[in-house]
Amino acid sequence: MSTLPCANWRASSRSRTSPSAKEHPLPETDFSTLLPKIWNALLETLVMVTGAFIAAAVLGVLLGHVVYATRAGNLLQNATVFTVINAVVNIVRPVPFIIVAVALIPVTRIVMGSSIGPVAAIFPLALVASVAIARIAESNLVAVDPGVVEAGAAMGVRPWRVLFTIVIPEALGPLALGLTYIFVALVDATAVAGVIGGGGLGNLAMTYGYQRFDWVTMFIVIAVLIAIVQLAQFAGNRIARLVMHEGR
Repeated sequence: MSTLPCANWRASSRSRTSPSAKEHPLPETDFSTLLPKIWNALLETLVMVTGAFIAAAVLGVLLGHVVYATRAGNLLQNATVFTVINAVVNIVRPVPFIIVAVALIPVTRIVMGSSIGPVAAIFPLALVASVAIARIAESNLVAVDPGVVEAGAAMGVRPWRVLFTIVIPEALGPLALGLTYIFVALVDATAVAGVIGGGGLGNLAMTYGYQRFDWVTMFIVIAVLIAIVQLAQFAGNRIARLVMHEGR
């Protein structure tokens, strides 16, 4: 008779705790269906990162060189050009990527034909990355020894030739490290792009990892992202080391 209250208390305790225990059950991970999804998401992420990086590197390096060359006292000083480009860079840089991507949805539809998918995500990714690369390129070029530039100009070499044959080779090593940093930042940005319809590993982590409480999928996506970043950083460091070694 004395054990009945205890038994009733245990039963009522189980009845009170059972709903919360079943609120977010851990799903069983089916690797036969998960691995193809991870592979497709990885390909989509690589498409976004590679396409955006190539476009941003070309545009960003060009803008950085123009900003450097048009600074007061430089090879092609032009206050108007410098002020306009410098203002654009300063305006776009502080804005978080997700805000830029959402604000550019109408423009993305016009330029890319759609605002959904990995190919469409390349446009906002490239725009944001090109602005960051422009500032990095300018900073590396400004750090070049002015005496080298003055020596080239004193020899009668044209400004654009001084820029491309003297200034750029001097800043190539640090620029390679800066581009590596942007590549890694693009990997991070693709995860954000996946949340707003860009696809890729970010979308997989959100829809299958977070919303379905599949933590195995979440951890696998994180491991893949870490592997991509480590490989990119290793390659960037190696390229920068080779460039600096050849420049000596």
